[in-house]
Amino acid sequence: MTGPADETIGRRRFLGYVVAAPTLVAAAELTPPSPAAAATGEATASAGIPSPELTELIDLNDVMTAAALPTSNLISVEVGTDGIVSFALPRAEVGQGITTSSAMLIAEELAVPLDRVRVTLADARPELVFNQLTGGSNTTVSTYTPIRVAASVARLRLLEAAAAELGAPADRLRLEGGAVVAPSGRRLDIGALATKAASAGTRQVSVELAPRAGFTVIGRPHNRVDALAAVTGRKKFTMDLDVPDAKPTMVCRPPTINGKVGSVSNLAQVRAMPGVTDAVVIATGVAVRAETFGQCIDAVRALQVTWRPGTAAGKSDESVLRELAAAELPLGLRPPTPVVEGTFTFHFRGNSALEPNCAIADVRDGRAEIWSALKSPIVAQQAIAAKLGLPAGKVTVHVTEGGGSFGRKLFFDAALEAAEVSQKIGKPVKLMWHRADDARQGRVHPMATSRVRAAYLGQTVLSYKQRHTSVSTDLGHGLGEIFTAMAARLPVGDIGFSQTFFHLSQAMSYDFGAASHLLAETDKDFNTGSMRNVYSPDVTCARELIVDQLAARMGKDPYRFRHSFLRDDRSRAVLARAAEAGGWGRAMAPGTAQGIAFHAEYKSVSACLVEIDCRPETVNRTVRDAVTGPRVTKVVFAVDVGLAVNPRGLEAQMMGGVSDGIALALTSSLHLRDGYFLEASWDNYFYTRQWNTPLDLQVIVMPSTSEQPGGAGELAVAGSMAAVACAYGRATGTMPTTFPINHGTLSFTPKPTVPPVPPSPTDGLDHAR
Repeated sequence: MTGPADETIGRRRFLGYVVAAPTLVAAAELTPPSPAAAATGEATASAGIPSPELTELIDLNDVMTAAALPTSNLISVEVGTDGIVSFALPRAEVGQGITTSSAMLIAEELAVPLDRVRVTLADARPELVFNQLTGGSNTTVSTYTPIRVAASVARLRLLEAAAAELGAPADRLRLEGGAVVAPSGRRLDIGALATKAASAGTRQVSVELAPRAGFTVIGRPHNRVDALAAVTGRKKFTMDLDVPDAKPTMVCRPPTINGKVGSVSNLAQVRAMPGVTDAVVIATGVAVRAETFGQCIDAVRALQVTWRPGTAAGKSDESVLRELAAAELPLGLRPPTPVVEGTFTFHFRGNSALEPNCAIADVRDGRAEIWSALKSPIVAQQAIAAKLGLPAGKVTVHVTEGGGSFGRKLFFDAALEAAEVSQKIGKPVKLMWHRADDARQGRVHPMATSRVRAAYLGQTVLSYKQRHTSVSTDLGHGLGEIFTAMAARLPVGDIGFSQTFFHLSQAMSYDFGAASHLLAETDKDFNTGSMRNVYSPDVTCARELIVDQLAARMGKDPYRFRHSFLRDDRSRAVLARAAEAGGWGRAMAPGTAQGIAFHAEYKSVSACLVEIDCRPETVNRTVRDAVTGPRVTKVVFAVDVGLAVNPRGLEAQMMGGVSDGIALALTSSLHLRDGYFLEASWDNYFYTRQWNTPLDLQVIVMPSTSEQPGGAGELAVAGSMAAVACAYGRATGTMPTTFPINHGTLSFTPKPTVPPVPPSPTDGLDHAR
């Protein structure tokens, strides 16, 4: 295999390893991939003053990719004697489809059918250091080249092994359909070559990746490899695992956020209840282990606990807003030119995935074994070891597939609890949080405010300033290992970590002159987390609303204004595509309107057009047990991620992100009162429901503009939220400043906090829809 060493990825050569093993195992070398700069086309003159932008030089995704690179050679592809190609992915599959896209990369390089690639999830591997964190839309970006190189090394070895068997030079053989094919047509299955291709010692080889022009798998739409198992109930999640003697376990939790157990007056009586095997006080409450989860719920409700106040005792939405106002960084002196200003409030939002927070733990005989869907398993392993007083090497953490996350599973609360319970009672436990636990004691997106000032003169924007103030975002997972995790928690290091995260993830895509973004954080009394897209939905929503106001002041159409100030052709192209496909500017009935917004992040660009109905007959429509309000009737979302590995998977990710954005703009929030959240389950937490889902939803995947993929997992949230907000402003004639727009509507009667969970339902059929 030959080719100029300086050619770009797809033709350039890479170094890899053949690893000593009984069958063929191949890994990538430590060589950095070619730069991931997306092709932006020739820059044309914009209407604005150029704004230097940090994220164009380096962003959070670049940092995560560079951090993962040194241990990429520890990730290997194995070919078995049965012809199955196996790969243990050091990331967490939580519904985003990365097992499918990873399998596609291997299938491309090895020319094997997709159904002969088995992608599993790797256990916690501390030696990977920064290379086992799932977050920041980074999985495909950071693993794209290492996986392909490892598979390419395997391809080279298979061809070399087949050469002797087929009596033909290796460079005249080809891989096809899982077999090596000679010019004569004779075929050898790769399984028959797996042992011959193995190496007695580890050695370095040079390989060339499959050329982009010849791709038959990458870039083609594929169904998910786990789709059938998921829809037929055969897919295995944590609670589906059959760990011997691991019995259902739940926790009785405090009535306020992070309250602590004072005393329990009836522990003995609860231990004697039907099915209950154990009841024990732990750091976060009182844990109950029983034969069934129904018996756990009965026991949790029967416990009589005296609680000490929590960290947020007495706090409410109003008191937190006062704290945020006091912590806001100044915008500076008002310039003499005209300005557009706005202050926006974003309330607490829940981060409860479809799968309840759960984990299995077996802690006995000086060792621990944990099963859970974990996006930072190395930190989890080390934290659990410290909690149990065990060496880290005595703690095995198995990463299971998860039913959703959106950042929730960067934290391992359930695994830590399960380990503590199992150690105290000396028995395996299968611990699951109740939905009420997730809403009231789980991770939340912090309440925040964003103040924006844009100065302009004539048709030029002179400056843009944004001061984002937030309840502290817990970034205690760090970059996936214990050192940065600890640094993110230090009183002297946490704001620096957050500021770095903020500046490396927030892009100013418009030429708005002197632009600055600053973050201030306050109040660590809440359980927060890196909820999907972290700071971007709030920051982008505030910015795009101000962009609409600037357009109005200058007498310009909102789409045309954005198009003229966006700084590159690639951004303008995605905006134009959304506008064209959505029929921007068409006549709309009074009370309805279109909105458009742009968002860029992690080498990817996106634009969203929505249509919203704010007419009284829609806003005031009645849906049982619902908060209704305005309805988004149409969404067109255009996205350019550079190289789309699996366009069908990308489309699904964007659809999910659009639903998130609609929820954040219109209905999805938690109400804080007297130190606790009023919501206690999904029946009164109003994520986007069927009655608010657009009937017309179109995702447009733009033609590839790069040789490498950009980030995609979180991309659709910010742009869609902003577009909904802009549409609402145009439909009502008033710019919205509080989100979600229906936060002021409490359409349910709050459930009690004592007992902390409602009884198990007995009338399910009465509520079937």
